[in-house]
Amino acid sequence: MKFVNVTNSHSRLVLNQLENTDAHMVKVYTAGNMMIIYTEAPQHNEILLINEKRKIQPKEIEEVKKYFLNKIHDARYEENEIQVIELTDLVEVSIPKHQPHPEAAV
Repeated sequence: MKFVNVTNSHSRLVLNQLENTDAHMVKVYTAGNMMIIYTEAPQHNEILLINEKRKIQPKEIEEVKKYFLNKIHDARYEENEIQVIELTDLVEVSIPKHQPHPEAAV
């Protein structure tokens, strides 16, 4: 699956997300007929997959999840705490972050 960053083409969506949520970074990608919105916030990251033409396949969800989990460098996460909500033409992947303990850095 090839991800194409189309964030600049969705400036209104990005601005809306930044103004109305706790997100500090929003990027928009396409992969074929699927649009992917990746959001980073202080306590969690979100991946939203949208395909209005057909149901998103489990294999696609896993591939997208793996790609974006590799992008998380500012915090730890627990695989078993990741929540996936599947609707007809939409999938939301919610990734809670665990901040490192201050005493661990000593």
